[in-house]
Amino acid sequence: MTHAIEVEELVKIYRNGVKAVDGVTFSVRGQEIFAFLGPNGAGKSTTIKCVIGLLRPTSGVIRVQGVDIRRDPGVVKRAIGYAAQETAVDDRLTGWENLYLQGRFYHLPRREIRRRGEEVLKLFGLWERRRDLAETYSGGMLKRLDIACALIHRPQILFLDEPTLGLDVQTRKTIWEYIERLRAEHKMTIFLTTHYMEEADALSDRVAIIDRGVIVALDRPGALKARIGGDLITLRFAADGAPVKEVLSAIRALPGVREVRPAPNGIHRIVVEQHGDRFIPEIVRIASKQGMEIASIRLKRPTLDDVYLYYTGRDIREADGGREELLKTRRMRMRIRR
Repeated sequence: MTHAIEVEELVKIYRNGVKAVDGVTFSVRGQEIFAFLGPNGAGKSTTIKCVIGLLRPTSGVIRVQGVDIRRDPGVVKRAIGYAAQETAVDDRLTGWENLYLQGRFYHLPRREIRRRGEEVLKLFGLWERRRDLAETYSGGMLKRLDIACALIHRPQILFLDEPTLGLDVQTRKTIWEYIERLRAEHKMTIFLTTHYMEEADALSDRVAIIDRGVIVALDRPGALKARIGGDLITLRFAADGAPVKEVLSAIRALPGVREVRPAPNGIHRIVVEQHGDRFIPEIVRIASKQGMEIASIRLKRPTLDDVYLYYTGRDIREADGGREELLKTRRMRMRIRR
């Protein structure tokens, strides 16, 4: 099977001693939508920048279309397109001028830029606004123009680093539709990073969950969710107390219960093999016997949120923090203003 991207034992240590990526190994098949899922600071952007040649890895091997990025970076860079977290669009230029400038960076003939520019602008629904200054564009339009600029040289592989960061839900789903069209119509390989669970679930053929510079799980979204179990029950008591451990221990002993995970936020997760609805009356009975009042109990199918918690022991929103990352997100939201 042909691999568009191959990464082996990638390590990146910054000058300040921070190990952002710690022995990451993965491969991306041709025409696949592959997602890196993790919170800010997990190592997603560092990995993608090493793969495309913007950062020099400390160690490891990276091959894109079979070419070693260290030995022949020029060949690799001509074969890829890249849209960063922060849009590279120049507000003082029109949509068309931004595209034209990008095409000249790749030494494309003027006639070819005109032909390809019309194609990508129409693809992203920007043709009617091509002569308007980019500063008049909405946040979603700026992001679409940024991705269009990454496509002007017709790359074989498209890298999208947090493609919908700071966008509202409706605009985010519009971007998803364009990404799926690119793969379907242009047979393109797409590598995206995201910390939106629903984005990875909706778009990716396979998803790698990365946490603190390490890939902790990699598979199809459905397969990752299936590993957790057939059903997931979340349980929260009205008050904490000594009997909580006894209740959870009794639930853990029930036939068909695969795992009981106490959570520091008071929402306990119970993984059962199947027919989760049959366990709820028994759980209520056990709690009542110990004098514990249940504040809420829910039954659902596992999500990627649950998968992340399962493999890391943390909710992705709990991990997604830090003042520097918060400021970066605020800058992005200002940059792609609505």
